[in-house]
Amino acid sequence: MKSLIVLAVTTLMLVSTSAADAKGCIKGAIAGGVAGHYAGHGVVGAAAGCAYGRHHANQQAQQQQNQSSGQAK
Repeated sequence: MKSLIVLAVTTLMLVSTSAADAKGCIKGAIAGGVAGHYAGHGVVGAAAGCAYGRHHANQQAQQQQNQSSGQAK
């Protein structure tokens, strides 16, 4: 039953993210899920990892955009 819930939550997270955010979410969810599994909270860890992964991917995208606009000047 627990694995079914994890599968459902993971599927919803993957479906609800856009293509740009999916990369960070997937990486973060995997790392967070593994860490959370050992702490007894796999789903919470995966959700937190997804949020952090999206945040980190957005920061990298913004830095790349700033660098490319700085080179164009």
